[in-house]
Amino acid sequence: MGAESGLPESVTEALAEYGRLLGEHGITWGEPEIHYVKLFARRRVLPPAQMDRFWRLAYGRLAERHPGETQDLLATRLAELDFDELLRDALDGELPAHLAALRLTSGGAVLDCTPRALLDRVPHTVPDPATGPQRNGTAGTQPDPATGAQRNPTAGAQPDPATGGPPDRADRTGPPRFAMLVDSRRDVASIVVVDGAERVVAPRGAWLVEIDGDSTVTVDGAPVPIDGLTRTAPAATLRLSAGFPCRWSVAGADGQGWFPEATPHRHDFHGRPYFHGDDLVLRVPAEPLTVTVTRGMEYGTATAEITPEPGEGHLVRLAPRRIYDAAALGWYGGDMHVHLNWAGDVVGLPADAAAAQHGEDLHVLNLVAGNVSGSRVYDRAALDHWSGADLPWSDGTHLARMGAEYRNDLLGHVYAFAPRAAPERFHAGFDGDADWPPNAEGLRELRGLGALVGYSHPFHQPIGDCDSPKSIVWPAPRNCAARELVADAALGLVDSLDVLTHSSITASAAVYRRLIGAGNRLAVTAGTDSMISFTRAGNQSNPLGWARVYAQVEGALTAASFAEAVRAGRTFATTGPWLELSVDGYGPGDTIDTCRGDRLTVTATAIGPEVTAVRVRTAEGVRAGAERLPAGERWGGEVRGLEPATSPGDWFEAGGRPPTVHWRGEEEVLSVTVELETDRPTYVVAEALCDPHPRTLNHTGYALTSPVYVDVDGRPVATPADVRWCLDWLELLEDLIKQHARLAARDQLVDHLAVLRQARAVYQSRLR
Repeated sequence: MGAESGLPESVTEALAEYGRLLGEHGITWGEPEIHYVKLFARRRVLPPAQMDRFWRLAYGRLAERHPGETQDLLATRLAELDFDELLRDALDGELPAHLAALRLTSGGAVLDCTPRALLDRVPHTVPDPATGPQRNGTAGTQPDPATGAQRNPTAGAQPDPATGGPPDRADRTGPPRFAMLVDSRRDVASIVVVDGAERVVAPRGAWLVEIDGDSTVTVDGAPVPIDGLTRTAPAATLRLSAGFPCRWSVAGADGQGWFPEATPHRHDFHGRPYFHGDDLVLRVPAEPLTVTVTRGMEYGTATAEITPEPGEGHLVRLAPRRIYDAAALGWYGGDMHVHLNWAGDVVGLPADAAAAQHGEDLHVLNLVAGNVSGSRVYDRAALDHWSGADLPWSDGTHLARMGAEYRNDLLGHVYAFAPRAAPERFHAGFDGDADWPPNAEGLRELRGLGALVGYSHPFHQPIGDCDSPKSIVWPAPRNCAARELVADAALGLVDSLDVLTHSSITASAAVYRRLIGAGNRLAVTAGTDSMISFTRAGNQSNPLGWARVYAQVEGALTAASFAEAVRAGRTFATTGPWLELSVDGYGPGDTIDTCRGDRLTVTATAIGPEVTAVRVRTAEGVRAGAERLPAGERWGGEVRGLEPATSPGDWFEAGGRPPTVHWRGEEEVLSVTVELETDRPTYVVAEALCDPHPRTLNHTGYALTSPVYVDVDGRPVATPADVRWCLDWLELLEDLIKQHARLAARDQLVDHLAVLRQARAVYQSRLR
């Protein structure tokens, strides 16, 4: 089978095992069902906007069950709850279009749903992309799993890893499946049977199950008609051509997505369907459709509205326009944290990663091997085979590597980019294992293997500039927050922090500023934690690279040159905007030696349709800023669409030049310049704030540079308030470890305390 798929035998065997796990256990692949594993199936149908409500309900119910128990202890009990009932109540009557509900009332059982279209099987024609004439067939191209080269999917589609048959995709294995939520409004229990699977649904209970148009459903022995689940639509054919790999979305007026054959049905944070490639063919309903194409954040979006004729083929030529070209300036964008397989509803194939990287024009991709909640390390075989080498679909401007994620839910998760070999350890604290050794040991091992390392998805709770570090450590002990970061940064074991991620971007940015203000040298990076094996999971089923770290690379793009640029801090991270920072001609990662009283000219510039403000920050806070007015004003041939920032130290009081809007090519640029006097050591960063925008695949749009460090009279920045803040964090972390760490011996606690003691000494030395 390895020869058939073009993949190494060890990788093919691993994919086959994942297929068996999926078939046997469903979306969890048999992982121990801790709270975030139990969430997998419910996250497929719960809109991201309702996720906070889901967890609020969970804590409220736990508090009712365990009155008087503290919230940190309640957080250890989350897996006790019935997540189907929580899902039903979090929806609060809202029924997403991709979810059906079986309402059980005293009067009977009724199916509530938006009917999903199924296509007839009328023969169809396919337009030729070069000439436009109609022809029979289903041609199109997708990447070869080994090389990433384009090829005909029907001539060379990968066999199913488990069976050697057609690919394990929803549209190649029988009728499409739909999620159905059984919602009991009865005061008595009901026996519900779906395709032979029986469940006693408690009074006012719920059950999330999958069905298809051929399913049989009974409630207390009485059959329930489900013919309203689907409708038949006349079919047509689309051929999509941009001239280069792109991200496509094809959706009907009801939001239902349409996909090429054997393609996973992926949906982004906004619930929009998408797939990757070029010269692609798909069957669609002969109904009004919206076709959208883009190619990651360096491109805009092009859209066409069409209504194809039944049985006919329709050629759509559509290509997105560039907003900026980073590689032309020596900057390359990377996603430091992507999973090929991590449980899920499909098996992620290397070809999927290749298609996504080229379709998003993502320069650097770090595919990490890691565990979920047990001991199995997914994609370990791929890491073993390709360690130290570029993945086969890499080229001069697209570099892919296998990396690793080191995980401990109490102390934090770490990405590793381009290790020479697989590490000995991938995790601690799972499935009965002790929370030992400290993360510091995992970091030392990964660094010894030559890897670039940084903390991932660091902070989840709201944290503002004036908040204490208590929200980092409490109230949920095992929420994957980057708690040991404060120690590992002080000890010089960490290269970067993923400020842009699926966690709270604003909280992560606030903590990042505290850490660099306390004298830690950390590059800002981005790691999305996108999961190719999940097709609908909020921002974690987003296309990879929806947030990126751009690094200014010296010379050709290689794993070594990219890692060196990140370690040097020549980076900015973004959900879309292009962001520039100049401090007297110096850029991110540079250190400027100054004397007290010197003056520096700082300019921050942002490009992007979503940008509403650009700011300059130092260790003292916001020093300059500009916001875009609702409508621009013009005078003297110059466009002004801005007002001074209302935050402390606006541009006028700081001696700044008036902020301006100008144009670079076809794109509007927002820029602000300020003069700073160096009276104490500091850092300078730029940030871009954003309004909600369709291309922002998260709650928050944002961009942030790494610092330019400003030393004064030979002294680096170590702001006393930030240093004390980090010392407070260490004290809270010590308490957390003593109360919640699962340790097998006193010596293990001693090892943790030694790391904290060493870090404490570093911070205390910075106060002298």
